Amino acid sequence: MPVTVLRMGHRPQRDKRVTTHCALVARAFGAEGIIYSGVKDPKFEETIHKVVGSWGGPFFVRYEKSWRKAIREFKGKKAHLTMYGLPFEEVHIPKGNLLVIVGAEKVPGEVYSLADYNIAIGSQPHSEIAALAVFLYHISGVKEEFDGARLRITPSIRGKKVNIP
Repeated sequence: MPVTVLRMGHRPQRDKRVTTHCALVARAFGAEGIIYSGVKDPKFEETIHKVVGSWGGPFFVRYEKSWRKAIREFKGKKAHLTMYGLPFEEVHIPKGNLLVIVGAEKVPGEVYSLADYNIAIGSQPHSEIAALAVFLYHISGVKEEFDGARLRITPSIRGKKVNIP
């Protein structure tokens, strides 16, 4: 299932690591790319492009000033991750393009009506990164290797083994 993540309301001074981690999780769990709104952040984009260059895979990063526009123009289903939604195990999402919406600042109520699904990973406060990882793993599993990788990990009980193919 083709998945794109929308990170709403990126604020570079406050969210740089969180937004980067959302992109890393999205990539590792098979999303095709991330769209972010809020403040344009070339440093964030450069960081993700470097990861893709080293670890491979097709993964895009796109800035969209208006999160509303990103949601409205997306061709496919939209799933908003929120602790107020239906339990993720109970929601069936049909095959096809999927936009997974992840908030940064307080999410406007309008998002709940723009989304086809409001999905909860749990009903307690938690990290949006954790919610994204659990949800993407639930729908598609984790990608172990990507085409074009310059680096690959060899699993090891101790230490780090990085290979250059």
